Amino acid sequence: MPATSQQQVGSRGRCAALLLPLLLLSVAPRPGDTMINIPSKLKSPPVITAQPKSITTFSADDITLTCEATGNPPPTFRWVRDGVEFDPSKDPDLSVSRDSGTFSLTAKDGPIHQYQGRYNCYASNELGTAVSNEAHIVTENTPTLQKEKKVIKKVEEGESVVLPCNPPNSTMAPVIHWMDKRLRHIQQNERVIQGRDGNLYFSHVIAVDSREDYTCNTQFPSARIIVLKEPIKLTVVPSNSVRNRRPQMMRPTGSRSSYLVLSGQSLELECIVQGLPAPSIQWIRKDGVLSESRTSNENYNRVLRFIKISESDGGEYQCTATNVQGMITHTYSITVEAAPYWTKEPKSQLYAPGETVKLECMADGIPSPEVTWSINGNLLTDIDPDPRRSVKHGVLTLKNVELSDTAVYQCKAANKHGSLLINAYVYVIELPPQILTEDGLLYFVAEGQMIDLACETFGSPQPNVTWEGESWGALIANPRMSQLSDGSLQIRNATRNDSSQYTCTVSNSKITITAELDVLNKTVIVKPPLALRIQRGQPATLTCEYQVDSRQVAPQVQWRKNRQKLTESSDSDNYMIDESTLIIPDVEEEDEGIYTCEVITTLDMAEASGSITIVDRPDPPIQIQMTEPKERSVTLSWTPGEDHNSPVLEYLIEFEETGSERKEWEELSRVSGSIQRTTLPLKPFISYRFRIIAINDIGKSDPSKETDAYSTPAAPPDSNPEGVRSDSIDPGTLVITWKELDRRSFNGPDFRYKVMWRKVLGSGPSWHTKYITSPPFIVTDVGNFSAFDIKVQAVNEMGEGPEPKSAIGYSGEDYPLEAPLDVGLVLINSTAIKVTWAPVNKETVRGRLQGYKIYLLHFVPESRHLRRERVREGKPTNISVVTTDSNEEKMILGDLQPYSHYALAVSVFNYKGEGPQSEPLTFHTPEGVPGSPSSLLLESPSETEMILRWTPPIQPNGILNGYILQYQQIDNEDSPMQVEKISDHAKNHFKLKLDPRSRYRFYLRGYTAAGEGLPIIREGATTLDGGPPSNISLSIGETSINLTWVSKERQRNVGFLIHYLRGDGKGKWKHSEKVNSSQSFYTLQGLQPGSQYHLRIDLGNKTIWTDKIQTAGTLVMEKRDGFVTESWFIGLISALVLLLLVLLILCFIKRSKGGKYSVKEKEEGQIDSEARPMNNEGFGEYRSLESDIEEKRTASQPSLCEDSKLCTDDALDDYANSNSVQTEVLMDESLASQSSGVRDVPDPETQESSPLNPATAISHLGLPNSAAFLD
Repeated sequence: MPATSQQQVGSRGRCAALLLPLLLLSVAPRPGDTMINIPSKLKSPPVITAQPKSITTFSADDITLTCEATGNPPPTFRWVRDGVEFDPSKDPDLSVSRDSGTFSLTAKDGPIHQYQGRYNCYASNELGTAVSNEAHIVTENTPTLQKEKKVIKKVEEGESVVLPCNPPNSTMAPVIHWMDKRLRHIQQNERVIQGRDGNLYFSHVIAVDSREDYTCNTQFPSARIIVLKEPIKLTVVPSNSVRNRRPQMMRPTGSRSSYLVLSGQSLELECIVQGLPAPSIQWIRKDGVLSESRTSNENYNRVLRFIKISESDGGEYQCTATNVQGMITHTYSITVEAAPYWTKEPKSQLYAPGETVKLECMADGIPSPEVTWSINGNLLTDIDPDPRRSVKHGVLTLKNVELSDTAVYQCKAANKHGSLLINAYVYVIELPPQILTEDGLLYFVAEGQMIDLACETFGSPQPNVTWEGESWGALIANPRMSQLSDGSLQIRNATRNDSSQYTCTVSNSKITITAELDVLNKTVIVKPPLALRIQRGQPATLTCEYQVDSRQVAPQVQWRKNRQKLTESSDSDNYMIDESTLIIPDVEEEDEGIYTCEVITTLDMAEASGSITIVDRPDPPIQIQMTEPKERSVTLSWTPGEDHNSPVLEYLIEFEETGSERKEWEELSRVSGSIQRTTLPLKPFISYRFRIIAINDIGKSDPSKETDAYSTPAAPPDSNPEGVRSDSIDPGTLVITWKELDRRSFNGPDFRYKVMWRKVLGSGPSWHTKYITSPPFIVTDVGNFSAFDIKVQAVNEMGEGPEPKSAIGYSGEDYPLEAPLDVGLVLINSTAIKVTWAPVNKETVRGRLQGYKIYLLHFVPESRHLRRERVREGKPTNISVVTTDSNEEKMILGDLQPYSHYALAVSVFNYKGEGPQSEPLTFHTPEGVPGSPSSLLLESPSETEMILRWTPPIQPNGILNGYILQYQQIDNEDSPMQVEKISDHAKNHFKLKLDPRSRYRFYLRGYTAAGEGLPIIREGATTLDGGPPSNISLSIGETSINLTWVSKERQRNVGFLIHYLRGDGKGKWKHSEKVNSSQSFYTLQGLQPGSQYHLRIDLGNKTIWTDKIQTAGTLVMEKRDGFVTESWFIGLISALVLLLLVLLILCFIKRSKGGKYSVKEKEEGQIDSEARPMNNEGFGEYRSLESDIEEKRTASQPSLCEDSKLCTDDALDDYANSNSVQTEVLMDESLASQSSGVRDVPDPETQESSPLNPATAISHLGLPNSAAFLD
């Protein structure tokens, strides 16, 4: 980004003083450095601000030549065409702008060739004349399709072909697309490519290239037309003898070509070749290193493109085309020349009379341009000479200038490739120096960027300025800082240390301004987009994470593909852009390319690039050929298919056996992806067909076309079957078997197995022979377990296989006839015995002796004497079998159960099975030590007592005589081991007196006559007397308190009560339900918010813990207790409720009898005798007017049920269900505690009747309405 667009300038709020009225400026844009700003009230020479541009136009186009200029007085305009004055206002078809020299022609049907030519615009006022660049108008006819014949191409498969396009002639390069009749692009690849001339080149053709609709579409964007050429028919003739061909050049032809190109232009070098397989292309620079920054490979490496070629790119380049048949090269000679370009431009300036003016104008180009000077558009050679004026080496010098020397000077540089013209005025005037830039400007720049601090001056002669920094002093010595000709301070590669205040001062005066610079952190991309390799149809996500200085506004993130901007609106289906993330939901071929993320701020820009490469499974190989056929091999060659940007790693060669029941393809060989030819090993007497599959990182290709069948001749077998052995089972038979050969190892027709056998002893050298087609082969009447030599040989019609090796096999075995003799045993101890026997006669084994089996039978012990008959009749509880080797004659058996009855027998066994068992021997194992007691529990009834309870051993291993108890203090290493012998074997508990301060380890074991058994071990200590907790933590809420404590070890569980009392002293002590000390947690509920409480826990008559707390929340104000809590009032209300209940019962009775029952007298009597005295005596103080009226109304009623709803069904239901029959009272603390869910258990001595007793509920029928709330 240019530095001028990267800086931000803001005012510090302080305006520069207006030193002179003429300093009100009109700032105009500056083309280069050729003009300065002149106050609007001063006269100024003309300056061209909009140049005319060369155009190529067709008859349907508009023509516009622009020429705009500034100056004071405003300039007048005139045109020169091809060196002759041209007045556009006199042409009725042209329209001329009133404020400029611009004229235009609206498109028309008529000819426009008369406007073709070279144009210059002249802008003049009284101070001089400025001249524009030369602009060319080139007119052309609209391209049209010439009548042409239909092209038909017929080519043999594997040959090359060119389909011509022949676009219409035009100076404007057309855009050419090859399409089919459905306007789909012809797919291009390394084999099929479009040249720069528009033709379609085929390196070699294949069958699928045949089609009738190859159409060249020629588009002329400037003319806004598309020319559709006549379709071309291409017919590919199939061939059975397609052969590979070495590369040959198609475009350009020959071995060398030359190119002349102008510096700054683009150049494309083509290398289109034919060959089979399609050649690969490599580019090199013969006389140097190929520039990677200015060149790129395109069109499958067939084009080397130069972007903005420079003079250093001139030289020789070479294209090398290679395939398996050979290679070819082509050399390109590039000559780079250049149109004129400025190396130093003259600058417009103000001068004071008497000064010397030097206008430097230097240009370069290839060939070198000629530089000429003009004044106000007139060549210097056509003007009278002036001794004060001279030109040398392109520098125009004016000495001792006068006011009359004010003019516009033109410098022109020209060579055969074009010309340049630049204007610079000399304005001779006398003015005092001024600084036009505002004072106190604040500049922002990003780290690493360039910025100009402005100090624009005005005056004649031109004022000189100097810059100083707040901490740097004079800045001219800093290599990164330089003062420009217009007075600005330019700072390159700004750093954070450059943040400072700078001062610009006009030399020899006191005129100064200050500027403040703030350098911000540069924008950095911390996570650039990746280079993605992705399959077509898959989603792709490119991310671009960045860091921006916090003082900058949020940046703009711009994504580009191949340097072209991407927006969601341009192709909403293809791209989704979420600021720093670019998502392509469905990647297609056209999405391949370089993707650049640009993070753009107002001060700088950072960019990073990633890429998307479309990869896919490879195409299958083509043109598979079989060569060099031999009896047991064939050579296979092929041409690789398209690898789709993922190189082929290996080729899988498969075969199918024709005429076989196996209808499947099998793997035969794998070769490297760089190999395209291999020799395959084959087996005799098989008909093969081959196919090839290419494999890359993405996956396997489709299989190639299969080859024709190839059959190998028959041959004798190469090998004999393996695993020849005897699998004889039945006595007197010899079963010979082997592993069959695979059918592909038969090697010929009429395949059989030749089976041979003979006895090892007694049969002599002769072999018995038999031919069969499959195993096994059985020989009968050969005796039991006889040894034979056996072998099997493969045989077919062509002969026998190699001589086989013989193996030893045995005929079938039979069961052994006899049991081992002289079986005996020796008792070693209570758990082990030694068994012995005599070896068996091998003749009675009737097979290969495998070993002996010892049967050990364990019986439930009944007595110390167990007869043999009882062993035979009884059922053992466990039978174990021990197997020995064939050469063993003794065995030690362990892990027997002491004090148990056993029986023992021995048998012999071979492969066939087991023989008879020997006569059983019975024996009894002696007593042993018992096992450990099965359980041991510890109980502590007091602080000094421990009771041990146990259960006997599960395995006493004899007669249990008693127990040995040992115990010892754990925490005292010097304490002796205490021993208690318990002689009663039936005893199951024992009490000990222990030290309550110690912890003990207990050992309990049983003993028999054989000794002491294993102990059971437990650890424990006595339990101490406990008490309520004293170290309590509190968590206080609004209506509850959480009490937590840590239970002490070894202490008994103790129940206790938590007492609590309101802090204001009202009410009485209350307590919680019973709490256990082992709980460790209790919640005391039903408290009043914002209230103080006293808490305590007692043990007997002693208080062991107290605390004072205040609940959270706001205190609820309560009214004082009234007479509603008095016992006499509760009794009175109870009586009234009972009376009302009696009346209701009478109503029910009356209704059930079906008649009326008057209770007037009864009612009046009750009122006179009970209600009135009670009101007078008991409620005299609370009597009201309403109660009197209610009393009179009640007394005047003739009946409770007559003319009243009191005794109706609805009234009774309302009484039972409605809330209207109730009394509202204020509850005291006790009542509130109970209603909040706390179980309140008052002390026995302070227990009172509860006001919540249902019998004491107050009804509106007994109280006046005005007394619903009582004080």
